[in-house]
Amino acid sequence: MVQPSAINEVVEVRFKNTRKGFYKNVNQLNLRVGDIVAVEASPGHDIGVITLTGELVREQMKKYKVPAGAELKKVYRKAKQADVEKWEEAKELEHETMIESRRIARDLKLNMKIGDVEYQGDRTKAIFYYIAEDRVDFRQLIKVLAERFRIRVEMKQIGARQEAGLIGGIGSCGRELCCSTWISDFVSVTTNAARVQQLSLNPQKLAGQCGKLKCCLNYELDSYIDAQKDFPQSDKEIKSKLGTAYHQKTDVFRRIMYYQAIAENSSKIIALTPERVKEILQANKKGIVVETWKEQTIDINTTGNKAELDYTNSVGTESLTRFDSNKKKNPKRRKKRRNPRRNEKR
Repeated sequence: MVQPSAINEVVEVRFKNTRKGFYKNVNQLNLRVGDIVAVEASPGHDIGVITLTGELVREQMKKYKVPAGAELKKVYRKAKQADVEKWEEAKELEHETMIESRRIARDLKLNMKIGDVEYQGDRTKAIFYYIAEDRVDFRQLIKVLAERFRIRVEMKQIGARQEAGLIGGIGSCGRELCCSTWISDFVSVTTNAARVQQLSLNPQKLAGQCGKLKCCLNYELDSYIDAQKDFPQSDKEIKSKLGTAYHQKTDVFRRIMYYQAIAENSSKIIALTPERVKEILQANKKGIVVETWKEQTIDINTTGNKAELDYTNSVGTESLTRFDSNKKKNPKRRKKRRNPRRNEKR
């Protein structure tokens, strides 16, 4: 890791999308978050934005496992107006270059998709981000691209999640995709995250725009795991003299486990606390059948009983004509009567 005395000499710089790097502030510039800087590249220089300075850089380098004594590239200077203008011109070429490179790859019959193009700040080099299921021999493609755009070409393979972050879009929650706004590190998501949170394993609901499991499945996972540490196993049946009950679902944060009790002529939903379930399981393990559940039961065969709600829906309880029924009649306003003599004269 970088030595503590050199912490203030290292900054984090962000480029297009989620590409970041650590650079040495060899010239001891007064750099702040948001400053546009020119940094060392291979070849030439690149333009990026400062995203982190000070002590936090050290923690970030630990996170990315930067080896001790690693040679970091340098920060040359704060970007001049000419640097920024050339950088903006390079960014304007990216979309056109991506479309043209896709056509070239299609003509070469390569089984790949170029998802994005990122020009270096001095416009001497470009990174072509591509997606491919199998290994692709793109040596001929590099030659054609270098000759066509007269730049140095670097090919970088990305996955479906990275592609969604590059393209962007709106998620099922109605917000802009997390991967295109703030997520910089993609953590693997498994179906176990959905199981822990009692979610239905429906691929259409659990998959994001990229076709993979949604990243947000991991957001509350730790809270669910911590809350369920003292919960008993849900795959075991519990027995009493009233019948045998099987686990149906669990309300983790309200600490209620719902079981369906099967008897001869009835089926009831039993709401038990984790502590009570442990007591019954321990008794059953010793061969003891408890007398009763000693908890709230809901008979699913009874349609007349309605469960009490612990909240009020202020929108659903209001009527669209609620103001009409509260209108008071104006006693001064009387309905005019027709004059029968008026009709006779006509």
